[in-house]
Amino acid sequence: MIHRFAENYLHIWYQKKRRKPLVLRGARQVGKSTLVREFAKNNGLVLNEINLEQHLYLDKTFKSLDLDIILRELDALVGRNINAPDSILFLDEIQATPHAIAALRYFYENRPDIPVISAGSLLEFSLADTSFSMPVGRIEYYHLGPMTFSEFLNAVEPGLSSYLSEFHIGFRNNQPIPETAHRKLTKRQREFLFVGGMPEAVNVFATENSLTEVTAVHRSIAETYQDDFLKYARQQDLALMQIVFRQIPRIIGQKVKYSNISRENKSREVKSVIELLTKARICHQVFHSHCSGVPLMADVNDSKKNAYKLIFMDVGMAAWLTGTDWIAMQALDGQALVNEGKLAEQFIGQHLLNPFAPPRLTYWLREAKSANAEVDYVTTSGNEIVPIEVKAGKSGTLKSLQQIAANKKISLCVRFDLNPPAIQDVTYSTRVGEESVDVAYTLLSLPLYLVGELPRILDEIRIG
Repeated sequence: MIHRFAENYLHIWYQKKRRKPLVLRGARQVGKSTLVREFAKNNGLVLNEINLEQHLYLDKTFKSLDLDIILRELDALVGRNINAPDSILFLDEIQATPHAIAALRYFYENRPDIPVISAGSLLEFSLADTSFSMPVGRIEYYHLGPMTFSEFLNAVEPGLSSYLSEFHIGFRNNQPIPETAHRKLTKRQREFLFVGGMPEAVNVFATENSLTEVTAVHRSIAETYQDDFLKYARQQDLALMQIVFRQIPRIIGQKVKYSNISRENKSREVKSVIELLTKARICHQVFHSHCSGVPLMADVNDSKKNAYKLIFMDVGMAAWLTGTDWIAMQALDGQALVNEGKLAEQFIGQHLLNPFAPPRLTYWLREAKSANAEVDYVTTSGNEIVPIEVKAGKSGTLKSLQQIAANKKISLCVRFDLNPPAIQDVTYSTRVGEESVDVAYTLLSLPLYLVGELPRILDEIRIG
């Protein structure tokens, strides 16, 4: 069985003295239900699992908000006392009975001794037609995404994992990753672009080593989403939702223009569907920020509210929806991949998301008459702003990084590409406005496969 690192978080949550009901949020088929089952099994807990999609009548029970009535009904349904020691209550597909969401606050207030986990896909679709909001402050969220590259590596070639986890920034004077390991990791990262992180696709690839079967899984997942849209989307949104779902992977890395997605619908209609799919974690917005200070989202330019890019939920699904096949991907050399950078940008973006907070990604854009400058992502390390440039191959210019370093007085920039790790001090002269300015910054160059270790690496640099 595939191991998810989120199990460690569930263990911490379970041990809390005053735990809140936990809501696992995430797109369909990212492994929320399997995560809970594996956690219960690995920790010797009795799992009282109720799929609310199969018991829609319970919505009336939850609507009463009477916890005694609710618990008696749930006891009868599972055939045992859900209050028993070493047991856990799992309300799956909670979006199917929206009043169960409101009832979670009473588990926290009246029965915090009962560990409650709920999970649901497309929660916002359901909440759009209800008169209540999420019980803020009385529940805890964890945003589960597709498997990371590290989790993928653990499933397909765990012997390589140590090269990621044991990598440290003290490589100015030595090469920490052997060339053979670097080549193997690069190959596996290329495979991940095609397979992606949807657990079923990873499991098929790890056990069957069949890329044909991976393609079949991607097709099945896409069909499942279409079925979900039929169940939960408003009828007037359905056709447009299907269009947007398939268009997003084609515009990764591009500033969103609603007319490029659908010329048959009004901009506000396209925008509304994008916002709904974003809330359901099917896609993620990458907002333009001036990057003048921390937090970056506070610096999002209100006058350019439409200045954002989109990434999809998973790179493997994005590759399949755009018609990228494994044979074509293998045939692309480093130079050709520079022109196929959407998948690399998607790969980095989905690894930058924080599971403990709503997904918020930012990028930097300077539009000028003579030349534009754009940095793919901008993150933070402590109070420091860190620009991130993504290159799918081994080459590429640093013009945009140089511009943001000069304009925002940045001391550290990151570049992801196919080269081995390197770090160097960069100095140059450039023009800012009418003046010539001397700029100096540190360039951290990392191979794409190390993106999951970026927060730790940045902390090491800050500590010194």
